[in-house]
Amino acid sequence: MTSSTLAGPAPAAAPAPPLAARAASVGASPVREILALTERPEVISFAGGLPAPELFDTEGVRAAFDRVLAEEPQRVLQYSTTEGDPALRAAVADRLTGTGLPTGPADLLVTTGSQQALTLLATALLEPGDTVLVENPTYLAALQCFGFAGARVVPVSSDDEGIDPGALAEAVERERPKLLYLVPTFQNPTGRTLPLARRQAVAEVAARHGLWLVEDDPYGELRFEGEPVPRLASLPEAADRTVLMGSFSKVMSPGMRLGWLRAPGALRRACVIAKQSFDLHCSTVDQAAAARYLTEHDLDAHLDRVRASYRQRRDALVDGLSAALPPGSTWNRPEGGMFVWARLPEGHDATALLREAVTHDVAYVPGAPFFAGSPDPATLRLSFTTHTPDEIREGLRRLGTVLRAGS
Repeated sequence: MTSSTLAGPAPAAAPAPPLAARAASVGASPVREILALTERPEVISFAGGLPAPELFDTEGVRAAFDRVLAEEPQRVLQYSTTEGDPALRAAVADRLTGTGLPTGPADLLVTTGSQQALTLLATALLEPGDTVLVENPTYLAALQCFGFAGARVVPVSSDDEGIDPGALAEAVERERPKLLYLVPTFQNPTGRTLPLARRQAVAEVAARHGLWLVEDDPYGELRFEGEPVPRLASLPEAADRTVLMGSFSKVMSPGMRLGWLRAPGALRRACVIAKQSFDLHCSTVDQAAAARYLTEHDLDAHLDRVRASYRQRRDALVDGLSAALPPGSTWNRPEGGMFVWARLPEGHDATALLREAVTHDVAYVPGAPFFAGSPDPATLRLSFTTHTPDEIREGLRRLGTVLRAGS
């Protein structure tokens, strides 16, 4: 008899420890799940908030990479500082200063897209159980981010002009939040822009009650009609308590994964330390190329071409919605950005209708996941950026086949 026989069967392995509670409690992005359904090339998708790839300045970006790799290969292929490439921070600071927000390079931290900026802020500011106020509806990934931080997210009533200052003041007094998160210009998902009077009221509430303002501005440079509205960060009442986040994803290239945050010194330093623990720093070569692009190419001329194309695409979408959506539907006409927000008549469920739409090779994003409170199932978000006007018109024809059936 062998020793293994005497020992008997090996004991069953113990299960691995469970996932952290936050990982189990925060679901996957429904938008990302929808995008997986629409990868077939024949699908005309109004779902993704993606810039138009044919409008990328491919030659200019390639030239910028070629220059930095030819002239400074040892530097741009090496590790670099957490705060970010000095030339890139200087270029961003110059652009912000030129729009009426005096900014120095030292005021900025370069991040892996503005999404990381939001994660760094949540790490630096929020304890589990802290309260965060958001517009309703709001950017879906922000809800995920605050959920991972263990925050309690409270929606504030909003209307066609954005967050309601009166409702905000009541919520601040009732909830005692640590921060308010806003996308005040061409908001995702609604495309709305908060008017100056409301921005001033928001700044006054923040100053009076002592809370942080997080101003997410990835779309502000995509205005193709109307007059710009001053940033919250530029208002005197909010200057010492506003974090401004921006991104190169919508104006240069999302694949470079570069964004930035502008914040008061102590908070910015805390974000630098948090970033050191996440990824040390953003890609050195991508930062160097972005800085070279901004100094040697005319980003504004490039954006003029992008804005002109997006305006045509928005017009094709908005002008065709009356024939595509059921009678009684409503929608807005944003002055820029990437999104139109629509609402079907009572009794319609945009989530339930989506799978039928995909079988007709057209897609959109249901509005329900963007709500922090009770969702409105009749809402949907339509992006107009990634298809030509003719493709948009064909997509609306397909959409009408689904949404107007039985109306």
